[in-house]
Amino acid sequence: MSVPSPARTAAARPRRAARPGVREAAALATREAILRAAIRVFSRYGFDGGRVERISASAGSYDRMIYYYFGSKEGLYVAVLEELYRRFNEAESRLELDLERPVDALAEVTRFVWNYYRRHPEFITLLNTENLHRGRHIAKSRRAREYSFPAVRVLGDVLEHGARKGLFRRTADARDVYLMIAAMGYFYLSNRYTLSAFLGEPLESAAAMAHWEAFIVDAVLRAVLPPDALPPGTPPAAAGKRPRGLLRSRRVA
Repeated sequence: MSVPSPARTAAARPRRAARPGVREAAALATREAILRAAIRVFSRYGFDGGRVERISASAGSYDRMIYYYFGSKEGLYVAVLEELYRRFNEAESRLELDLERPVDALAEVTRFVWNYYRRHPEFITLLNTENLHRGRHIAKSRRAREYSFPAVRVLGDVLEHGARKGLFRRTADARDVYLMIAAMGYFYLSNRYTLSAFLGEPLESAAAMAHWEAFIVDAVLRAVLPPDALPPGTPPAAAGKRPRGLLRSRRVA
């Protein structure tokens, strides 16, 4: 009787099945690498200049994997925008707000939004790009609307507790306050270089940034305080003085 050779014996054995989840984890890692690369590339080159081959090279992947996971370049771009909002919500969810101190909580949320914009320039850049396209890509997202809910809800909880304590106006609307915070932070940061030249001020300096952060917090609090909370004509004490060298009012001859 013949004895099978070691090679044939090894070949006859069934291969050990891969551990459950290994393939899924590898697929997720590939998708995440493409997404991170796309954020970098679209931030630098915009939607039109963010070519598929440039993104795949940056991700250390292949063009076909982009189409496999995202369907198209536009599908990837929409996923990038969704990922930006997801990251923002995730960071905001880590805030530990004391709702029993609603004034402090509102100031903390305001500072968070400002500093998140400041520390994540890709967020500002990509939103600028999408607005140049009149939002036609994000409009195709099935998840865009759900990403706005947590951000507004956080403010809603803070405003509700403040109103119960008589510290905030009951008519203060979370959506309006969110738009106010976003507008004051987003506009400043996205236009600070042109405004620096236009106003003759170093708006990108640390002192100017700190001043504007304090100004936003002060403005937001004043917007929600009851009408009788401050005496008429009270100056914005929280904002303080502007750093030396910032634009002073000019007398017109």
